[in-house]
Amino acid sequence: MSRLSIPSVESSVEASKPLLAAVQKQLGVTPNLMKLVGHSPAALEGYLSLNGALGKGKLPVQLRERIALAIAEYNGCDYCLSAHDFLGRNVAKISATEIDAARDARSEDARTHTALQFALRVAQSRGRVSDADLTAVRNAGFDEAEVIEIVSNVAVNVLTNYINNVAATDIDFPVVRAKTV
Repeated sequence: MSRLSIPSVESSVEASKPLLAAVQKQLGVTPNLMKLVGHSPAALEGYLSLNGALGKGKLPVQLRERIALAIAEYNGCDYCLSAHDFLGRNVAKISATEIDAARDARSEDARTHTALQFALRVAQSRGRVSDADLTAVRNAGFDEAEVIEIVSNVAVNVLTNYINNVAATDIDFPVVRAKTV
């Protein structure tokens, strides 16, 4: 059971209701994470704004979902693993083999593999990546905008991982558990 309350949309803070309605319209559901974050309209607006902006960036949805899986596995976030496993399979159309690989920051595609390894290094080093890490991602063909977007995707996923780990958010997707914590 969640350690922080997950209000219904109807009982959510008034300022969060339009934001939650937009989530419902876009996704067809209002995930528990959104209702939880809706306790703070400022936090919900910030999360939705950053996530929405990154969706308009240069990185394709398939890579963004893989980054989400790698970071969720690293942070041991079962909620985010469950959500991004579902989204990866059903929205981004990533194969089961590649979803499993992404959880370990791997891919059969060399460019994607390098991006995932870089994303994991960003999380592991708290952004203090080595020159070699940065050179590797550049050599894989990622320009500076894409490097910034990889880091930004790590950050937005760390945010949701931490919120869900603190709250022990009730999982409302098919459940996937972290391999280790």
